[in-house]
Amino acid sequence: MTSQTQTETEDQLQGLRSALQAIGLSAAPEPMPDTGLAHAHYRLPGTGWIARVPKQSQMQLEAADNLAYQSACYTRASISGHAPKLAHLLPPKADLPRGALIVEEIIGRPARLPEDLEAIMIALAAIHALPTPAAAGDHAPLLAPADPLRDLLEEIEEQSAYIAAAGVAPETEDVIQRGVEMLRTLALQEARPSKRLISFDAHPGNFLIDSAGKAVLVDLEKCRYSAPQLDIAHATLYTSTTWDVQSHAVLSVEEAACAHDWWLGAIGSRDWAHDARSWLLPMRRAMWLWSLTWCAKWRVLSGRAAKSDVDGEDWSAEQSDAALVAHVADRVDHYLSPETVEMVDAGFEGLDAVMGHP
Repeated sequence: MTSQTQTETEDQLQGLRSALQAIGLSAAPEPMPDTGLAHAHYRLPGTGWIARVPKQSQMQLEAADNLAYQSACYTRASISGHAPKLAHLLPPKADLPRGALIVEEIIGRPARLPEDLEAIMIALAAIHALPTPAAAGDHAPLLAPADPLRDLLEEIEEQSAYIAAAGVAPETEDVIQRGVEMLRTLALQEARPSKRLISFDAHPGNFLIDSAGKAVLVDLEKCRYSAPQLDIAHATLYTSTTWDVQSHAVLSVEEAACAHDWWLGAIGSRDWAHDARSWLLPMRRAMWLWSLTWCAKWRVLSGRAAKSDVDGEDWSAEQSDAALVAHVADRVDHYLSPETVEMVDAGFEGLDAVMGHP
């Protein structure tokens, strides 16, 4: 299996250069390390901007719609002061078929855990506190399911279809199925968490910490209006804190509990926060189930050849650097192993005991 070829990279660079020139930017794009499965990044020296060139759409959108979706993510989340500003949208064209976004370059270091957890919780709370659309339909193009709980359950069930082909151990499959049944039971109840603007990709590796200690969420592609507790889970779960090499850490139960308390303190007494605590643990398990089933999906789809068209989802290993693919494969294998699943599963009870019942 080969990763993106040097010729393909040069073609992309040339297409990006011409697109930049068309909007009056003469900066020579500098390729940045390949650290993500969904985008290639290029620094634009002297401008304060970075180009994000999609490799695929995790939201399964056509190329132009993918850019519009991501544009909305940056435009809305940046109002919080904890996400990069959007400068330009470069539409798809023949030599840049997926187009690109030009976003603010954030100067900072990778997050270090647990010391930066409070800053991350403050950043997420600021995003969650942003006003939500006043009228039905105003959320577009971002997702805003009428029932976020059922919507998430359906997404987890869709990804669960890959479990058999992924060769997941029976012990792991049993834990996933038990978790899905718990989520189905929860979805039968009337109670629902409040809906806010969320990242849905808030793992610590997606944050940079600036010189003032502020956390900035730099990778925004999957924002939606859903349960904010999903972001808190994604920022503190074992499957998130050990995903990225630079921010790798294993949090203790007490450290994870502190993170939850920092977020609760940051959202304060807003009208939508009255039941925020009660949804932290249910959404934590749901986010974990989503992550595990995504791992099964990636294990299957990464072995396929890259798509011939530029629309929709494409997890092919051919899209990324071989070292990145090897890292992701290692993480996926580790997270799906019965030993890791048992460890994380047991941690829910421990966190519940530390945090206490709502």
